[in-house]
Amino acid sequence: MVDQSEKTIAIEPVRADAGTGAAVERPNRPFPPRGEPVITGINGIGLWSLYLKEVRRFLKVQTQTVWAPAVTTLLFLVIFSVALGRSGREVLGVPFASFVAPGLIVMGMMQNAFANSSFSFLSGKIQGTIIDLLMPPLSNGELMAGIVGAAITRAMMVGCAVSLAMAFYPGVDLSVEHGWAVIWFGLMGAVMLALGGLLASIWAEKFDHNAAVTNFVVAPLSLLSGTFYVIDNLAPAFQAISRFNPFFYVISGFRYGFLGESDIGDGSTAVVQAAAGLGVFNLVLAIVAYRVLQSGWKIKQ
Repeated sequence: MVDQSEKTIAIEPVRADAGTGAAVERPNRPFPPRGEPVITGINGIGLWSLYLKEVRRFLKVQTQTVWAPAVTTLLFLVIFSVALGRSGREVLGVPFASFVAPGLIVMGMMQNAFANSSFSFLSGKIQGTIIDLLMPPLSNGELMAGIVGAAITRAMMVGCAVSLAMAFYPGVDLSVEHGWAVIWFGLMGAVMLALGGLLASIWAEKFDHNAAVTNFVVAPLSLLSGTFYVIDNLAPAFQAISRFNPFFYVISGFRYGFLGESDIGDGSTAVVQAAAGLGVFNLVLAIVAYRVLQSGWKIKQ
């Protein structure tokens, strides 16, 4: 008798030979080597699911993530226009309120893009739920694209909310002179801070670390980037320092889209060069973020 405890051996299915009708065994097909991807191409469903998950996360608390930044930015406009915009003061040929409004809009967009992308990994690392991002069949590029895409979406929503609030403020004119500049510099600013927030969340080990980046890097660079002034009013040394600040080109280029004037340089050529430079800078930043994410540094430990 055959021992009942003996394990049953799986037999490879057979097929009939077309010429002789004899049974021919199907060639053995082993599993691919460990670590070799089985799903190839772009996992569109997974990428879309991650994007929706991130968008729904901040929309659940949209009072805090979308509308509160609009109120805060409007308060900046009220305070600075009252304090510095008296007696019909004009900057770049427009009233001070119209000058400062575009800079405040894009500044709010960038800060919220950073806040959104920096929260995803960091909250997962602290709460122990980061495995929910690492286990699904998503490549590093898809993971980065989903998080950055959701951060850009939040930045655009905040930008629209801030613009809507400022449109009702007396003395503010948000007429668009160059639509391409508004779209490009707004998008590049959101992408830059979304990638920066992703890198910050990978590096940070607790919320204090992330807050330190926000308070000592993002806030100073955005407030000292020409949001409330033109850099021509600064000493030559500080003008040179300001031109090394990428926030300056985002804010001045975005303002150029509304006013048709900027302090980047004379004419539209300097603005176009700044737009191309921001594109290259974001490309390099994206490559760095991808490499860090691929290495698993401070994530897969």
